[in-house]
Amino acid sequence: MDKIVLKRMQFYGYHGLLPEENTLGQRFYVDADLYLSLKKAGGSDAMENSIHYGKAYEKIKHVVEEKRFNLIEAVAEAIADELFISFELLEACTIHVTKPDPPIPGYYESVAVEIYRERTK
Repeated sequence: MDKIVLKRMQFYGYHGLLPEENTLGQRFYVDADLYLSLKKAGGSDAMENSIHYGKAYEKIKHVVEEKRFNLIEAVAEAIADELFISFELLEACTIHVTKPDPPIPGYYESVAVEIYRERTK
């Protein structure tokens, strides 16, 4: 299947279990693979046969920056739900949400979740 790839989008959100995460906020990175057939778009060169990258970015930004969740798992799920609602051509998606500086002890670069969802008919 074909896909549109939105890579390393950066947002500022207020997601987490700790009070300071909900007050101070932090950066989040999102990668999204949007699965659909791009054959018609490739042949027609018409936007209505694809998914507008800018509109997809705005939908993802809205979820990450305007909503609040305890878990990045819930952030990823809400992004997938919003994309399916917004884009009827979308058949499936992979959403990867990275929290680069979680307030937990230890030495590591980040924590992340990745989900794959398909449109339910």
